[in-house]
Amino acid sequence: MNFVKRLEEFRSLEKKHKWEGTFYDYLDLVKEKPIISQLAHARIYNMLHDAGVEELKYGGKRYKFFSQEIFGLDKTLEKLVEEYFHPAARRLDVRKRILLLMGPVSGGKSTLVAMLKRGLELYSKEDRGAVYAIKNCPMHEEPLHLIPKELRADFEKEYGVYIEGELCPSCRMMLENEYGGNIENVLVERIILSEDHRVGIGTFTPSDPKSQDIADLTGSIDFSTISEYGSESDPRAYRFDGELNIANRGIMEFQEMLKCDEKFLWNLLSLSQEGNFKAGRFALIYADEMIVAHTNENEYKAFISNKKNEALQSRIIVMKVPYNLKVSEEVKIYDKLIKQSDLKDIHIAPHALKVASIFSVLSRLKESKKQGMDLVKKMKLYDGEDVEGFKQKDLTELQNEYTDEGMSGVDPRYVINRLSSALIRTSTRCINPLDVLRALKDGLDQHPSISKEERERLLNFISEARKQYDELAKKEVQKAFVYSYEESARVLFDNYLDNVEAYCNGVKLKDPITDEEIDPDEKLMRSIEEQIGVSESGKKSFREEILIRLSSYARKGKRFDYKSHERLREAVEKKLFADLKDVVKITTSTKTPDKEQLKRINEVSAKLIDEYGYCSICANELLKYVGSLLNR
Repeated sequence: MNFVKRLEEFRSLEKKHKWEGTFYDYLDLVKEKPIISQLAHARIYNMLHDAGVEELKYGGKRYKFFSQEIFGLDKTLEKLVEEYFHPAARRLDVRKRILLLMGPVSGGKSTLVAMLKRGLELYSKEDRGAVYAIKNCPMHEEPLHLIPKELRADFEKEYGVYIEGELCPSCRMMLENEYGGNIENVLVERIILSEDHRVGIGTFTPSDPKSQDIADLTGSIDFSTISEYGSESDPRAYRFDGELNIANRGIMEFQEMLKCDEKFLWNLLSLSQEGNFKAGRFALIYADEMIVAHTNENEYKAFISNKKNEALQSRIIVMKVPYNLKVSEEVKIYDKLIKQSDLKDIHIAPHALKVASIFSVLSRLKESKKQGMDLVKKMKLYDGEDVEGFKQKDLTELQNEYTDEGMSGVDPRYVINRLSSALIRTSTRCINPLDVLRALKDGLDQHPSISKEERERLLNFISEARKQYDELAKKEVQKAFVYSYEESARVLFDNYLDNVEAYCNGVKLKDPITDEEIDPDEKLMRSIEEQIGVSESGKKSFREEILIRLSSYARKGKRFDYKSHERLREAVEKKLFADLKDVVKITTSTKTPDKEQLKRINEVSAKLIDEYGYCSICANELLKYVGSLLNR
């Protein structure tokens, strides 16, 4: 489909969203689809829920609404939805609280709010998220506010819809002057929420207290019209264009709220408790909006230590937004940020982003008090791997050790700055993990604000990330080499199975050459099992598990082959690689390979390029690097 046609389709879709009718026409719509009259918090909750909810393997939920932009914060986001948005949607008192997102810099607070705002704009274009308002109302008033208080109970019985709120001063005057008090004639239109057009989404950013005006929040008097209308209390002489006005029916974002002058925060007292605010010489003005603010931990601590702020404190729900603590999710963050750039011509080698992620995640973790648990084990466990002595079921207990884990450490912004530097400076068209680690280290040398102790700590994490990469690199080359010896791996695998079967059944094997009966080859079996940490005491149960799997496959008429058991496959590959270590060492480090070695190198390089995501540059560098590692 060409772009011009797509543009025409978009325009016709925009026209489809337009609707206008009388108040009575709107009542017909409400009867047919009561959801269109939902309050702001309910609309946001439904938006999050409608995007899909996934049950996670080890408990908890993932709200798919956030999954393309925010990574590694499933627990935080679940708490946000279940403890704030869900009860707020049911009209419980939390909807009258300011939601304050508190966390370290570059932790995703602003992204979270931006997603809610952008999502609400799109959701208001859908049937379930449709918003209707009194036409020409500066605050896009809910039309049901036209129904007198005395009739609202009857309306709720008949329509099943609860009405909350009152007409704004502008609509009250418009009803009298333009419609003669006849609510049935009032025009209603469908609106699309939009931050750009200042409809239903407002943003307030503090600036210099001396120059910033409270009118930025609550609107202001239009002095040019006072002579025409004769009074400052005439709604026609007032501009209802403050952020609190225009955010009605949607979201009001208070950026860096705690940096605001006190007089700005006082306006939130009434809004966060009663759902209304004071503007000009009018009675309190009702507003149906979610107020969300964000700040860092230091500013929040200073805020709560000030006794003057006690009234506002009780009207705030604080939601901690820590850094992500999963390496695989951190990789997604950097990948997303790099893809937003114009560096399409530079190849990023496998594991380059992973080593950066290992470094940043290690800096955010706290040492566990549990015996046998170090930071590297903890990092792997958090990322879904079982480690020696611990399994995924131990995760909750570990996470509960520290309530503030993830609230400090290296921020993604620092890492992406260093990655950017490495990407721009690279002399080749490829950046590898060692380039990334070098860039991270150089960044510390240019960082005057960190202490000597902190620098040493971070250097240790870079060193640990290097160790983890060394293992990954050897494993990658091992897999590629074993591929070119795949037949050898299959023979070794089948040999192991024959011995395990004889061992578990208590029988002897026949020597294929002499036909004499021999005992199962314990040395061979242990040499394979030790590759994946199967202990002497655990060998019997491991072998029995293999035999059960073998029998299960036989019953189903399936062949139990080299790829049927992931751990056993890994053990066989490691064993074969250990046996081939000298061959690999010579092949990868020789400067003048012979014909056979050259053939092997080309086969391994092709495997790395075709299946593991390497390019010819980083595949060659990987083989050289692993050769140097094996020669140490």
